[in-house]
Amino acid sequence: MSEISTKPYLIRAIHQWCVDNNYTPYLAVAVIGDKVQVPLEYVKDDQIVLNVSYGATRNLDIGNDWVSFSTRFGGVSRDIVVPVGAVISIFARETGGGMSFDIEEQAEPPEAPPPAAPTDDRPKGRAKLQVIK
Repeated sequence: MSEISTKPYLIRAIHQWCVDNNYTPYLAVAVIGDKVQVPLEYVKDDQIVLNVSYGATRNLDIGNDWVSFSTRFGGVSRDIVVPVGAVISIFARETGGGMSFDIEEQAEPPEAPPPAAPTDDRPKGRAKLQVIK
């Protein structure tokens, strides 16, 4: 049994750090090959930067092999599927703080997973209380 990469765990941790600090998490992705499913009209220099905040995505799933979610581009809903190996960095839009990664080669999975089935529109992050006086 091969060891699971630390990369997906670090991506989830930086994402949660952004959410906890009210920052907007962005994911930079290398668009090479046909495993990355993103709107190609928004790709520049074989890269795309995606807003992965709970407010900008639906059914966000940062798994060990794939990042998948639905989002809107120009008002049109699109399903995004990104292999974790294609993630270049995750960072806070407001500060630039985050982490960069090497692009990893991944074995071809049997089939790319579809975005998670809709359950409800509640964000999956930590609950936050706001004091109202």
